[in-house]
Amino acid sequence: MIHCAGKFFLFALMLVSQFVFAQDTTQKIVPGRTNSPEQAKKPYVILISADGFRYDLADRYQARELIRLRQTGIESEYLQPGFPSLTFPNHYTIATGLYPSHHGVVDNTFYDESKQAVYSLGNKTAVTDSSWYGGEPLWVLAEKQKMLSASFYWVASESAIEGVRPTYYYNYNEAIPIDKRIEIVKNWLQLPEEKRPHLITFYFPEVDHQEHRYGVDSKEAIEAVQFVDQSIGKMVKSIDSLGLPVNYIFVSDHGMVNIDTVNTIRLPGGIDTSKFVMINGLTIVHIYAKNTSDIAPAYELLKANANDYDVYLSSELPARWHYSKGDDVFHRIGDIVLVAHSPKIFNYLNRRRLPAAEHGYDPGIPDMHATFYAWGPAFRKHMKIKGFENINIYPLIAQILGLEVTQPIDGNLNVLKRTLNK
Repeated sequence: MIHCAGKFFLFALMLVSQFVFAQDTTQKIVPGRTNSPEQAKKPYVILISADGFRYDLADRYQARELIRLRQTGIESEYLQPGFPSLTFPNHYTIATGLYPSHHGVVDNTFYDESKQAVYSLGNKTAVTDSSWYGGEPLWVLAEKQKMLSASFYWVASESAIEGVRPTYYYNYNEAIPIDKRIEIVKNWLQLPEEKRPHLITFYFPEVDHQEHRYGVDSKEAIEAVQFVDQSIGKMVKSIDSLGLPVNYIFVSDHGMVNIDTVNTIRLPGGIDTSKFVMINGLTIVHIYAKNTSDIAPAYELLKANANDYDVYLSSELPARWHYSKGDDVFHRIGDIVLVAHSPKIFNYLNRRRLPAAEHGYDPGIPDMHATFYAWGPAFRKHMKIKGFENINIYPLIAQILGLEVTQPIDGNLNVLKRTLNK
């Protein structure tokens, strides 16, 4: 049983999935909900993610709007993703304040032995199945406390986690033009107070797509950065005209690095793949043994022949990743985990088509660092801060919105509390 976990290679599958579902561009509205009188008076947060927007791209490619806006508020040196530095794990970490090993989305693709099933970002059935998701996402936290939320895409926002979806949401598609999406967000904020969302999530895929296809230094990636930058400028101008206390948080899920597509990593001979479920990513490989007696021999063989990658038992991954067997709440991390050294990638399936850039490596590597900017009435002005882990965004947003965090999280409000005006 072999699966390709690299996001670039799932893109074709996503396109097929989106062709089926993309025409569903209708807004979903959960009926019967209203803000409580208390919540109707709270401020607003728009959480914006630009996938793959590495920490240095705004300056490198002269994202003038973002540079201007961050100067009015908070600019972090970088945002550190959780391990692995992949899209689904880190978007859900931002939404829950939990490390991937604690919320269960441990990779873009992974195996769950208890389910005898594979979760994959390209599998619409899995993506919308709430049983894959642990933790309490921000929109669930808000809705349970009688504060309305809306999502223009975010990992897991299409799933009824704890039986709850955002009041307003869209199934993921790339068919709705950006100007229309901005108009819809503005319309949400012009609804009567009792129907107006106070938490809005918004997602841009363009930078990540173009980096994967053409590389971080490509003109296509530069154009994608400029597109995101100009779109955010339009959004802020449009929404600020409403005169509401709107706070913006701009983040990304991970960085990106150009990869070596010539000298790729091959696994040594002697591994009987029929004895394992193997989730084969470009930067990470999960190996799940069907029989525990097969773990040690495979580990020793891989360890003895490792070149340009590290081999770990699930019990010995670095503590700073919070990704070992003792952290693995849902038992979804491989018995053996292989992690490539940047900029190398695994290619023992002899893929003919390889991306130009990739991520998923050790999140401590600067190229994997993401972006964090914030501005609005809740934030102090003209403040630069050191880099921090993305688990800490959740308690920050809860604090701004006056929501009580009701479940254990890994994030700590004290990390970012000083960025707030009060």
